[in-house]
Amino acid sequence: MSKRDYYDVLGVSRQADAAEIKSAYRKAAIKFHPDKNPGDTVAEENFKEAAEAYEILSNPEKKARYDQFGHNANAGGFGGGGGSMNMDDIFSQFGDIFGGGGNPFESFFGGGGRSSGGRRVQKGTNLRIKVKLTLEEIAKGVEKKVKVNKQIVCHTCDGSGAKDKSSFHTCKTCGGAGSVRRVTNTILGQMQTTSTCPTCNGEGVEITAKCTTCKGDGLERGEETISINIPAGVSEGMQLSMSGKGNAAPRGGIAGDLIILIEEVPHESLKRDGLNIIYDLYINFADAALGTSVEVPTIDGKAKIKIDAGTQGGKILRLKGKGIPEVNSYHKGDQLIYVNIWTPKAVSSEERDILEKLKDSANFKPQPGKSEKSFFERIKEYFD
Repeated sequence: MSKRDYYDVLGVSRQADAAEIKSAYRKAAIKFHPDKNPGDTVAEENFKEAAEAYEILSNPEKKARYDQFGHNANAGGFGGGGGSMNMDDIFSQFGDIFGGGGNPFESFFGGGGRSSGGRRVQKGTNLRIKVKLTLEEIAKGVEKKVKVNKQIVCHTCDGSGAKDKSSFHTCKTCGGAGSVRRVTNTILGQMQTTSTCPTCNGEGVEITAKCTTCKGDGLERGEETISINIPAGVSEGMQLSMSGKGNAAPRGGIAGDLIILIEEVPHESLKRDGLNIIYDLYINFADAALGTSVEVPTIDGKAKIKIDAGTQGGKILRLKGKGIPEVNSYHKGDQLIYVNIWTPKAVSSEERDILEKLKDSANFKPQPGKSEKSFFERIKEYFD
């Protein structure tokens, strides 16, 4: 695949001077930086491409060769140009471009944007929202679209905070470096310290005329509809995070994160117990004695189950795999059906006569020696 023209990569003309090239690269580095575009391979390639272009065009000798020979490295004598640059090579440029030097995660993009010396990019604050989910949504996973009121980039100045381009001027205190150096005399001799410029707050530029909409902040209140993909198996109180979907940051900084707190909406008949679903089934005495078939609700709809003749109260039936899936796993819980024998609180005279005749029958007398296992024994047996 042929390489793009380095001037096109940075968006400058062939007559651009060193200051224009440096400014163009700084904008590209901010736009495509991996911290600002996590997981975006296209942005990472653009980031590397911009660094390669700057590495050539910022060097007078390499620039002259490139202007004459283009990407023909052998004829131009680049020795490979910037094509062999890795991320460490790219980050080494930040000391020149953004001030301070060293690792950009510490000096330019790190620590909430503040560095011990040099320019800084601020990070927007995080936002927290609550999302309510039904048991069915939790079981299957769901995409939720939510409207979030937050700080967004000012539409008038595009986040710069300035009235127009002519309102930007190089900071007189730091000369555009974003940092100031001080020399202090001590008993051990002179000590030099570097700190963020107090005038421009580390940005290297001053704004003489502020945007009338955002008053120089580069931000305004707005509403954004955000699509949230919630995986199956989440639970009450769990927090999800979406990088870069929080409040915008001033001056083209890195947006904060969106923190999503999960809330479960109680189901009318089903209860959740970890990965299992619990359902209390009530049947009458006749159905328990004679056996029957009944429909029970599940998170997937209705399911028909068989009740064997002679079923005792407290019996636990299981629908395998009808529970909640484990997050990021193929494992699923079960649906446990607790059988309860419904005893009427009042009976008619005819029903009373029938029950009076039945209660003296041998089959209707409790037989402890032949009884099934106790309720707690059956639970222990199930989980063992």
